[in-house]
Amino acid sequence: MITLNANAKINLTLDILGLREDGYHEVAMVMQEVSLHDTLSMEKSGAGIQLSITIEGQDGVLPADESNLCWKAAALVQREYGLTEGVSMELVKRIPMAAGLAGGSADAAAVLKGMNQLYGLGMTEERLCELGARLGSDIPFCLMGGTMLATGRGEVLTRLPSFPETYVVLAKPEAGVSTAWAYKTYDAGYDGPHPDNEAMLKAIGEGDRRKAAGLLCNVLEGITIKEHAIIESYRKMMLQQGAMASMMSGSGPTVFGLAEDEASAGRIAAAVKALDDKAAVYVAKTVV
Repeated sequence: MITLNANAKINLTLDILGLREDGYHEVAMVMQEVSLHDTLSMEKSGAGIQLSITIEGQDGVLPADESNLCWKAAALVQREYGLTEGVSMELVKRIPMAAGLAGGSADAAAVLKGMNQLYGLGMTEERLCELGARLGSDIPFCLMGGTMLATGRGEVLTRLPSFPETYVVLAKPEAGVSTAWAYKTYDAGYDGPHPDNEAMLKAIGEGDRRKAAGLLCNVLEGITIKEHAIIESYRKMMLQQGAMASMMSGSGPTVFGLAEDEASAGRIAAAVKALDDKAAVYVAKTVV
């Protein structure tokens, strides 16, 4: 049996450049791996695919069948490499679901890595990313991790210098947000700010986390806040408690705050939990 961690991500920037001919959106965003993770255990089995899921610290049900991204990733590798043996998988979920943290994509990326390792397939990172991109735009990032500029529909990645190790407070309200809804609403008309990705890349290159914190920008944030005011409440509370910056990740609704140190992160997390005792709150770190 092998065990892998599937780490979450946050967006330091998220810009939408337009709608592509293939129906996807052209994006430009800086993505950062964080230490909050699901755990996946895998072993060979006689035939087929078996998947069991344990969800920790949150309500909700996640199907453990052919509709699950983990299942789809294992099935894709079986087809591509003509594997006749099966695989048994146990997933422990900690990353909130439908949260803008790429939990499902991270799990699928872990399955691809695990299948490669279990069966000695010798897939390169490039090959893994090619398979991952067939299943979801965030999966190549989840395979490579670290700090990346993502373009195209999110699958074209450029590795950046590591973001300085920083404590990150993550807070997800009870509300859920549809990614499709957020992008559709953006398409209907957006007149808000856009991120300065060049300035963000320069700040990261200089290792200046405070300057980078001042450049956080997500074009979907204002759209989602109009429907879910609690997001703005989380942001304000994090800033009041000393976060260097706070922003919604992805299409939301998770809000993150960049903290000066561990003590500050604990204080911010406690304040958000006091504001909304139904919030799912986590303290993590950027992964360098």
